[in-house]
Amino acid sequence: MLHIISHGSDFGTPLIIAHGLFGSARNWGVIAKRLSDSRRVIAFDMRNHGASPWQDDHSYPALAEDLAQVIASIGGPVDVLGHSMGGKAAMVAALSGADIRRLIVADIAPVIYGHTQQHLIDAMLAIPLDQLSSRAEAEQILSRHIKDPTVRSFLLQSLNLKDQSWRLNLPALRACMEQIIGFPDISGQFTAPTLFLTGATSDYLRPEHRPTIKSLFPKARFAKIPNAGHWLHAEKPREFEAAVRVFLDA
Repeated sequence: MLHIISHGSDFGTPLIIAHGLFGSARNWGVIAKRLSDSRRVIAFDMRNHGASPWQDDHSYPALAEDLAQVIASIGGPVDVLGHSMGGKAAMVAALSGADIRRLIVADIAPVIYGHTQQHLIDAMLAIPLDQLSSRAEAEQILSRHIKDPTVRSFLLQSLNLKDQSWRLNLPALRACMEQIIGFPDISGQFTAPTLFLTGATSDYLRPEHRPTIKSLFPKARFAKIPNAGHWLHAEKPREFEAAVRVFLDA
C-alpha cells in the first residue's frame, strides 16, 4: 500500500497530489492543507519514495497504475495535480482511462527530455551514511557535487539520519532514469479540462511541445507563474495555490 497523507473532509471533488522525482507527500503539506478548506486533499508518496514500497519497476505505466489504485480506493471522479515526474504519471493515468474530472500538470510536458538527474543520485550515493554525525555534514558533502543550496536542501529532506538511510530507492531510480526522463508511446486522448501550469523562468515546457500536448489533451489550457522556476509550488506557493483554485473551481 502506498503511503497516503489526507487533509480535509469528504465534501466536493477530492484532489490527489502526485509529487516529483526525489519528492514526497510531505513536500506538499502546506499547499495540501490550504486547499483542503474546500475539499479532501490526498498527497501520497510515489513508489520508491518516502514511506511507500520499493519496486524495481519505475516506469510511467506502473506509476499510473499506482495512481489509479489510489483513485479507486477513495472513489472517483477526482481531480489530480501532478508535478514533474508526478505530472507525467498523472498524464499517463488520465490517458489510460482513470476516473479524473480535471487534471493539472505542473511544469512538465508529455515528451522525452535530454537532461538526466543521474548526477544527483550519484551525489547522494557518495555520502557515507554510516559515518555521518549530522545533517550539516551530509550537506557539506553534497556541496562538493551540487552547487545549488536549494537543491541540496530539497534532497536532504529524504535523508533519514537516525536510520542512516535514504527514503529513496536510489538504485531503482538510477536504473530507470531513461524511463523517468522519457515518456511512453501512448495513444488516445484525455478530453476533460487540463491545465498545464508552468514556471515562467523554467524551460521544461516549451512552445514546440504544445502541438503534442494538444493532440493528447485537446482541452489543454496554459498558464505561467511569474518569477518561478521548475519548483514553482515551492518558490511561489501563494500564486500556485491561487492558480489551482481558479482552475478547479471553474
